[in-house]
Amino acid sequence: MQTTLVLNATYEPLTVVPIRRAIVLVLAQKAEIVECGDTELRSARRSYQIPRVVRLIRYVRVPYRHSAPFSRRAVLQRDRFRCAYCGEKANTIDHVVPRSRGGQDGFENCVAACGSCNTRKGNQLLSELGWRLRTVPVAPRVTGWLVIGVAAPDPLWEPYLALAG
Repeated sequence: MQTTLVLNATYEPLTVVPIRRAIVLVLAQKAEIVECGDTELRSARRSYQIPRVVRLIRYVRVPYRHSAPFSRRAVLQRDRFRCAYCGEKANTIDHVVPRSRGGQDGFENCVAACGSCNTRKGNQLLSELGWRLRTVPVAPRVTGWLVIGVAAPDPLWEPYLALAG
């Protein structure tokens, strides 16, 4: 399913919606198209450009969110489905400091890991194994959270997500 990025009137990202919802917003004159796709949506009498990014006409006040919600999917997406230890394709998450040794659930202690690295590490610390992380785990930007649920974010969205960070 294709999706559309919705921007506030100030060009800050708000959410991601299905294309059908974006077209309804444009037709109801609640939003304007900022970026279009290559394809068209055709009806019996008209054709419409598929919107990839729309901007709301009126400003919508959104309560400030300090951090993105923690989840397995969010950790995998943050690490781009790559193992933090070897760089291979990751399908599990690993606690850097194991929970059996007092480690907590959170973005700063969890990383994406391939099955073999996760199994080999077990409940040991990185210093005991002589391993190093490829990157330091941090909480993702709140604006990045908007596209966590999207399998493949549209490259056209990148400038608008970067402006908000």
